[in-house]
Amino acid sequence: MASKKLGNIRNFSIVAHIDHGKSTLADRLIQHCGAVKDRDMKSQLLDNMDIERERGITIKSQTVRLKFNAKDGKTYILNLMDTPGHVDFAYEVSRSLAACEGSILVVDASQGVEAQTLANVYKAMENNHELIPVLNKIDLPAAEPDRIKEQIEEVIGIDATDAIHASAKTGVGIPEILERVVTDLPAPQGDVDAPLKALLVDSWYDPYLGVMILVRVFDGVLKKGQKIEMMAAGVKYQVEQVGYFQPDRLIVDALYPGEVGFITAGIKHVADCNVGDTITEEKNKATKALDGFKPSVPVVFCGLFPTDAADFEDLRESLGKLRLNDASFSFEAENSAALGLGFRCGFLGLLHLEIIQERLEREYDLDLITTAPSVIYKIYMNDGADIELHNPADFPDIVKIKEIHEPWIKATIMVPDDYLGGVLGLCTDRRGEQVDLTYVGSRAMVVYNLPLSEVVFDFYDRLKSITKGYASFDYEVSEYREGDLVRVSILVNSEPVDALSYITHRSQAESRGRGMCERLKTLIPRQLFKIPIQAAIGGKFIARETISAMRKDVTSKCYGGDISRKKKLLEKQKKGKKKMRQFGSVEIPQSAFLAALKTSDD
Repeated sequence: MASKKLGNIRNFSIVAHIDHGKSTLADRLIQHCGAVKDRDMKSQLLDNMDIERERGITIKSQTVRLKFNAKDGKTYILNLMDTPGHVDFAYEVSRSLAACEGSILVVDASQGVEAQTLANVYKAMENNHELIPVLNKIDLPAAEPDRIKEQIEEVIGIDATDAIHASAKTGVGIPEILERVVTDLPAPQGDVDAPLKALLVDSWYDPYLGVMILVRVFDGVLKKGQKIEMMAAGVKYQVEQVGYFQPDRLIVDALYPGEVGFITAGIKHVADCNVGDTITEEKNKATKALDGFKPSVPVVFCGLFPTDAADFEDLRESLGKLRLNDASFSFEAENSAALGLGFRCGFLGLLHLEIIQERLEREYDLDLITTAPSVIYKIYMNDGADIELHNPADFPDIVKIKEIHEPWIKATIMVPDDYLGGVLGLCTDRRGEQVDLTYVGSRAMVVYNLPLSEVVFDFYDRLKSITKGYASFDYEVSEYREGDLVRVSILVNSEPVDALSYITHRSQAESRGRGMCERLKTLIPRQLFKIPIQAAIGGKFIARETISAMRKDVTSKCYGGDISRKKKLLEKQKKGKKKMRQFGSVEIPQSAFLAALKTSDD
């Protein structure tokens, strides 16, 4: 019974570069299998967050269970996982791939293989996936299927002679893809009589049911009423509901080997659900846990502070719920002299940071201040101590520092030949070192070593504008290197604003400091007294701008008469302004905190 059932299951995901048509292809597969009535069908069906629909990108991997009647007369159960394409959500992709045995590789028939296509294919290969190449957007006038097939074989190294020609928009090739999924992809392996072994793939917070968990069962049976244990967390719960998505929730009695579904178990504590944990039965435990996933390593850090200090606890709770749904971001409490209590958060990139901030503001109705992003620096002190620095405000005294090391990345950029000069110029400006330059047809593939701190600010935006959107970019953190780095402090009215301090290479400190001061001069509203804005390295000032005071005409009531009377009034005003400057506080608008991002290339 179990083996027969296993033979009729296929678990697969769709991997591709951004905008190559993954979500649209998923829509057509769902429609062809009749999982959704035509009247309920909408585009990007599996993208259920508002942000995903507005931006046209997939952020969260989603799963759906489909029934497919194949030509061989059998009915197959297909568990489809739609994955994101953006580099910042690579962790979502790796989690989904661990729950599958095969992948559909989607390549745009006009644009060809891109950097993120490569990255996602390599992830699929690491998970020993069988791959089905699909040339999407075949209906476009610019489609060149033969050239793209050669490119797939040349760049990726897999046979593409029988790649399926498809159009997710018009529905061409969809039946053929489903048939190939059934014939080419392996069925899952598993033993129904062995102790329960299920992989915790994802989790999220439901306001009515509490914590919901997405699982892939490898061995044994996961059923309602069962006492389960999370092997890594060591916590025990009783299963309340078992079901799967098709794409609406369907409650069932049990999940068998090879199946993907969800469970609820009255879980109150967010910390009990570690993505990649193994779920087993309390009384009949599995001896060895599943491999799980490598924990994600945040590369960009920034502070999130509530505008109203009373919202601190709400922010903590909201971050906990989001952390449950997105295991790739981390947070810890921190205190800032300028901004009060908040959290230092780690992200996989700037888009990831932006999405988390937007989700906090939309889903949890919070008003937030974000500090300038920074990366992790390793500082080696003269006394032999090592420090990992996440926040520039904690930079130790320069006299006590022996060496500072910063993270470097290996970046792969694919770009049409016409824009190559601009891309090489951008990478050189950002202290890049060229590793490799090869050609695939009329496209260049450039590999560069770059400091991560130069990339997190606006490198991706600059790359897109230089290449009119034709370049694709992927990176991985490769090593730490020693650098001549300094902390630049920003002082407003002689008071340091720690939320605006940043670490940069000494050669760029002055130009960035000047840019920051000029921008703040336009952003901070004028007061009744002069406000100096300064950038400093230690005790040395490297840039200064002054916001002139608003002046009240105190002499307007003097009609004629002796000049000494006017002088007396002006002197009195001058003393008042001096006193004001001593005790007056300067309100810095939130937009000024984000200005730090945009100074590097202005």
